[in-house]
Amino acid sequence: SVPGQPYLEESYRNVCFQTFLSVLQSSKSSAVDDITFCMLLQSALKGIQSLLNGGKMKLMQTDQIGSLLAVLKKCMFHGLPGLSIEVPPALYPALLPQYDKRSPAKQEQSEPATCKQPGNRRKKSKGKHKKGEPGEEGREDLGEGGEAALGAEVLKLHLGDVQSRPGLGPQARPPGAAHLPVGRELPAHHSSWKRISSSESEYSDAEGGIQSKVRCYQAMVRQGALACFLSAVKSMEKRVLYGYWSAFVPDAPGIGSPQSVSLMTIALKDPSPKTRACALQVLSAILEGSKQFLSVAEDANDHKRAFTPFSVTIASSIRELHRCLLLALVAESSSQTLTQVVKCLANLVSNAPYSRLKPGLLTRVWNQIKPYICHKDVNVRVSSLTLLGAIVSAQAPLPEVQLLLQQPSSSGSNSSGSTTPHRANSEHWRKAPPSEGEPPGTPAGCSSSEPCWLLRLCVSIVVVPREDSCPGSDATFPAFSSLYEPCPLRLESLQVLALLVKGYFPMVQSYFLELGEVACRCMEEMDPSIQLHGAKLLEELGTGVLQQYKPDSTIPPDQRVPVSMVVTFWTMMLNGPLPGTLQSSPHPTLQTSACDALSSVLPEAFSSLQSEQQVLCVTLLLGLNHSENPLVKAAAARALGVYILFSCLRQDVMFVADTANAILDSLHDKSPNVRAKAAWSLGNLTDTLIINMETMGQSFQEEFSDLLLLKMLRSATEASKDRDKVKSNAVRALGNVLHFLQPCHIANPRFREAIEDSLQALISTVRSEATMKVRWNACYALGNVFRNPALPLGEAPWTTQAYSALSSVVKSCKNFKVRIKSAMALSIPSSRERYGSTEQFGQIWGALVVALQKSEDTEDFLEFKYSASLRTQICQALLHLLSLAKSTDLPVVWESIREQGDAIRAYVLQYLKSGAEENEAGAQHTDWCERERVLKGAIEHLGGVEKQLEGKARVKVSDYLEDVLTNHVSATELTEA
Repeated sequence: SVPGQPYLEESYRNVCFQTFLSVLQSSKSSAVDDITFCMLLQSALKGIQSLLNGGKMKLMQTDQIGSLLAVLKKCMFHGLPGLSIEVPPALYPALLPQYDKRSPAKQEQSEPATCKQPGNRRKKSKGKHKKGEPGEEGREDLGEGGEAALGAEVLKLHLGDVQSRPGLGPQARPPGAAHLPVGRELPAHHSSWKRISSSESEYSDAEGGIQSKVRCYQAMVRQGALACFLSAVKSMEKRVLYGYWSAFVPDAPGIGSPQSVSLMTIALKDPSPKTRACALQVLSAILEGSKQFLSVAEDANDHKRAFTPFSVTIASSIRELHRCLLLALVAESSSQTLTQVVKCLANLVSNAPYSRLKPGLLTRVWNQIKPYICHKDVNVRVSSLTLLGAIVSAQAPLPEVQLLLQQPSSSGSNSSGSTTPHRANSEHWRKAPPSEGEPPGTPAGCSSSEPCWLLRLCVSIVVVPREDSCPGSDATFPAFSSLYEPCPLRLESLQVLALLVKGYFPMVQSYFLELGEVACRCMEEMDPSIQLHGAKLLEELGTGVLQQYKPDSTIPPDQRVPVSMVVTFWTMMLNGPLPGTLQSSPHPTLQTSACDALSSVLPEAFSSLQSEQQVLCVTLLLGLNHSENPLVKAAAARALGVYILFSCLRQDVMFVADTANAILDSLHDKSPNVRAKAAWSLGNLTDTLIINMETMGQSFQEEFSDLLLLKMLRSATEASKDRDKVKSNAVRALGNVLHFLQPCHIANPRFREAIEDSLQALISTVRSEATMKVRWNACYALGNVFRNPALPLGEAPWTTQAYSALSSVVKSCKNFKVRIKSAMALSIPSSRERYGSTEQFGQIWGALVVALQKSEDTEDFLEFKYSASLRTQICQALLHLLSLAKSTDLPVVWESIREQGDAIRAYVLQYLKSGAEENEAGAQHTDWCERERVLKGAIEHLGGVEKQLEGKARVKVSDYLEDVLTNHVSATELTEA
């Protein structure tokens, strides 16, 4: 595409694409020399890449994709020494692996050997030497055998051939990399094929020069093919791309079967570091976003079946990827390519479902990446930390990673000592061992005198002045050479620390105050990026404590961080750099992160802070709520929504009023994100109104401003017409405000129109086609409205509309959770009068009976798990209606019982039985008794009502329920017997 000019029309794009494709599919003519043919291929590949990139061409058609991928696979192996493959004209998406046919002329006779070759699968004959390929840059032909063979290969590689590897000096190879476990020794001549004297060369100097040039052009073709492949990956939908997974990603070969060539073949065998890096970039792009595809993998159980399930095939591929990438890791000599290897491993670790795989994969990655933390190249060190971060964030907490974190520093390292970089004074960040008041949560194997290796490493990189233990590490960043490690390394260390705190908080909580001090020191620095990541670490520390104190937390109270220590922690922050960071207006992202951190204060700790510090927090947040930056304003609005739930603040009418005004201001902001956060906070604020009404009584209601209440009602009504992210919390707020209203408000003419508008907004939202979360909240909100005895429910015109909307939803909504909330709302009115006319009552009863019969009808099997809860809620609603029914209601009820009595009986019996089963399973006894009590209450009520009926009009609904109760009691006694 040309800047300022429109893209090429689709018809021309297709013509160009087919032309380039035809060139790539053509065979080399004998009249064309190798270099010219390579240039032709390069031009065609660049053409297709331009169409995909600049021309915005999208690959959609299967035949088009298959043909392109076939030629790309052919070209990305073009001229690779010792390898020749035949690729079909097109690749087809398939679940099972596709195998490549080899050119028979290129295959050697083979004998069984210890190691299979990853590229051409040729097996070396015992006692023979392999001829060196000119220009291979000393690239090893690594084996793909078991772990023992891998260890032997690597040992021989390092002990015998370090000096023969170009660019591999003492600084390029990390210490300890050669000391991997060795299973068995290989023959002494194993790697002698790399040392070839000049007299053994098959080429003259002139021929060697030509061949070298040809190989250079062939490498450029391979690089062009891989660059084009990368563009193709980005132009395809992931679900389409993964249909070709087996064509490009290695899989463990079957017994006696060759393994198909893949991107890893290039990463392991190609003599050009740039080409190897290109292959790894493509593999990284394929792995990126593959979590859902890989989630089907499973090999945790031993399978003995006549066929191999797809889940086992994918698991095998994941294991082979780990093995090949670890081979590439120890074999790579180029720093730039090594960085790509580590990044590719990080992408794999981030997407692989380790909880469904046999443990051990992460342990191998962990042990082999540790030496590279002290590599001479800063980029390698940074990417190594990224990989460690991926490990600690992979489906955390994983038992395998917990064990790795508990290992002492020397675990998994070589015999000469720790593979971690030695840093003098690396423990200075710890002021003193934990005192007796600190939590006893130190895990086994990680004593207080020696924190886990990764924690110590990251903290020392961040705060300990740099030493020259890693020569050359400051070459790229001279500004930091005199004091700390390079900035990218420190940033990555802070991110790993945050991930470690997030995923394994119980393991790091013994160093809670020390890590808080690290965050403080970072926020005191001048570099905004260091400050930002310090604030993020602070937020994770606060969130970790909050998780421990959640009502559903399984952590025993004596193993939580003590509240006194949390108070000390936040006092240190508020007396330190946090207030200044919050007011750092030139850096809105930093302010946003600091706001998020401040919202992670433990409520119990906040109430114990000094009053000056509490006022400081509130004042800062109220001020930031008026920021012109939408990110800062959204974060402040959310933080206020957190603080409004604090018990020490919510009873302060002035604070509630100030917060309400601030939130309502944000609710009218032009930024959708700010409005969404403000709506969430408004929902929390109105929750506080209800809590205060129930705990403080009328005194709080009288103190709260009528004008502000009216403003909240109108703003929430307006917000309920906004986008769904705003609407879902706006309707929640509406339900709470309408529940909060007192008779004086309802009688006030200024409120009348606002109340009517808000009720209509709720009813229309229930009926709408909004997202299920919005409708769920709207049903819940109507239930809250029904709780307010001051509202004229049953008399006002909107009553019929509200009941009609809920009745429609409970019968037909696709989402069972919405049905459950509508059934719950229908069971809330506390008196018969609030259900309206006999006709209205009959319609509600009929809707619930129909909903009960449809409680197992769903097109989405994911909804089926909620069907039991739905039936429970409907049965409760039906019994509630019967316990309130008048004599005029019974004919309608009896009519439905006569027609569907058997079905209703079965569901009610199941409802009663499930209560008994829950009781046996350890549920509260009161629930089971309550169900029987409600049924007996309904029988007693109906018995009294039925006596008022005379002659033929008399019905026996109570007898029907008596029969249900008798059946239940008999079944229970039989079960107990």
